[in-house]
Amino acid sequence: MTGIGVEIGAQAARSRALAVLRIRSRALAVALLPAAVAVVLFVGRSTGHISGGHWGVVARWVVSCVAVAVLLAAAGIALVVARARPAVSPTVPIAEDAAPDLYRMVRDLADRLDVPAPSAIALTPDCDSWLEDRAHPAHGPPPRSPDEISGPRGIRGLQPSRHHRAPTAPVLVIGSPFLWWMRVGELRAVLAPVVAGTGPSAHPDIAAARRFVRGLDAAVAVSAAPGHGALIRAVLGGVGRVARLLLRSCRVHAEEMERGVAAAAAERAQAVDYGLRIVAQEQVGLAYAGWDRLLTRVALPAWRMGRWPSRLDAGVVAALTELSRRDRLAEGFASRLGERPACDLLEEPGAVDEAASLLAARLFHGGPAAPGPNWAPVNWQDYPDEVVDRKWRSDAARLHRVLDALGVHHTTRTGTSDAGGPTLERVLKYLTVRTGTDEGDAAAGSGCAGAPTPRPAGPHLGGPGAEGACDGGSAPDGAVAPGAPDAEGDPGAERAHAEPVGVSEADMVAAGAVPDLDEDGVVAGVRTAALVAGLSAEVAWEESAVAAVPGGDAGRPSGPDRTVWDDVLLPLFPLQPPRSGRELLVDHVAAMVCCAAMDTAGAVPGLDWLDGPSLLVRDERATDLTPRVLTLVEDGDAEPLRAWLRHLGIRAEKPVRLV
Repeated sequence: MTGIGVEIGAQAARSRALAVLRIRSRALAVALLPAAVAVVLFVGRSTGHISGGHWGVVARWVVSCVAVAVLLAAAGIALVVARARPAVSPTVPIAEDAAPDLYRMVRDLADRLDVPAPSAIALTPDCDSWLEDRAHPAHGPPPRSPDEISGPRGIRGLQPSRHHRAPTAPVLVIGSPFLWWMRVGELRAVLAPVVAGTGPSAHPDIAAARRFVRGLDAAVAVSAAPGHGALIRAVLGGVGRVARLLLRSCRVHAEEMERGVAAAAAERAQAVDYGLRIVAQEQVGLAYAGWDRLLTRVALPAWRMGRWPSRLDAGVVAALTELSRRDRLAEGFASRLGERPACDLLEEPGAVDEAASLLAARLFHGGPAAPGPNWAPVNWQDYPDEVVDRKWRSDAARLHRVLDALGVHHTTRTGTSDAGGPTLERVLKYLTVRTGTDEGDAAAGSGCAGAPTPRPAGPHLGGPGAEGACDGGSAPDGAVAPGAPDAEGDPGAERAHAEPVGVSEADMVAAGAVPDLDEDGVVAGVRTAALVAGLSAEVAWEESAVAAVPGGDAGRPSGPDRTVWDDVLLPLFPLQPPRSGRELLVDHVAAMVCCAAMDTAGAVPGLDWLDGPSLLVRDERATDLTPRVLTLVEDGDAEPLRAWLRHLGIRAEKPVRLV
């Protein structure tokens, strides 16, 4: 450690902190200026140094009224800034008796760095670590509780006296994936520069500057909070404008102050496991990649199904181990698994993992705060059956409901209705664009080309007989659509058709019945676009229906949670933007193919730690399905997919089981 570097960083941080405090002093001086002028006028009049007759009296009283108004406004702003509750990161607090070895390691690290130890430790479901000031009175922890791990509201068992509140060191927030993937030595090396930040944070000027900035930020949040009356809104609007003005004035100084603190902490941490820190930083990047992949590919499908994986952190280890098996660059990382993992520093790692997993679902998806009938935990062993299988069958059922709403009838080669159940053949024939025929005839021969705006078959529409079905202008049962090949020419195959309507694709697009998709959402034709619109509407309706379920958080398996957490709507960090219509259609068609494979070829649902839900055919993962489905959706060519189905022995004409 070079003392000169530490001193330079600390001095830079202190100078910037003093600049922030000077801005606070100037604001106070501006507030006191009218009162000072009023005092001068009254004292000058009483001593005979200031005269002016009638106008002097008026001036004194006008200035006095202005001074009183400014003082009242300043007192109100100061009260809001002082009492506003600064935002706190949602975390899983860890009591000392729940992780004595972890607390001991952090204190030893603080002693080696010669800095104050953090006041408490908390976990966050993210690949990051930092110090967080929770010394505000509003953040006082609740009374003691026998629980070792509480919810994300505070640290249990660490509350000081209410009457003699000593200065509190910041809380150390650790990314929960680090505890499971890193070894004990690696975690200590990663936390060294973070813990070293408690030294500059203890300086009175830096602490006062941080409190001032956090109070201004909290006052801005209070002024923007909804639910106030018109008068209170007007008053808080003025408070917010003043707070924003002060924040803009001290923004540069606050940023440079934090950079100085970070530089001083990093320089001080050079003395602790410097060589190991280089290796640990590689593990940080690897853990981040595995965590992001696990959330987007594995956890997100479960959250959408109303299930939350209860061992996400353990899943990171499995995902990164799988990555090391596939990627030669990561082979050396798997050898570390024989060393002691950092999660051994916890007394009950399973309970901590479950709490962090529930918090991750709440932050990244907006799920309920507690388990419920429609929001249940799922372990990794049951994930294929409870998540993958249900997801595929639910998507396939939604796809066929939309086809029913579009009036696409599934008939056998003799023209009679097939009562055996939904089939993959129905989907393939609807999406296939036939060559050598007029586009309008092809659309009429394969689907509801002349339907008005397609709408899904939910209870809000009334099912297949609703407006938009191809039942008007019907032909006799078994009639063959113009341009369609005769069923006798394709023995053993069923054919899907709807009655011809005689409306061209150009007429439908001009009438606005089908959305005009951009390059990112290109599909094969107007029939495919109609199915895309129907699926999008159905998914949107289901999400709105879920959000309207009564009974609070426990009754809502998905959708944005409107519970306010520190005045912010959840989810705080959505993982992915809404899926496009083409992505929805590809997912639903792939789900239908997987259902047919499970019901007719003996395939089983599986879990791939890096890619999420996967189809296992003869104990091998099917990795080449998505390109063939994309060819069907974008080009209307079903031949690559049909060849894939024949190769694996999947019967497209056989009915499948849906939910």
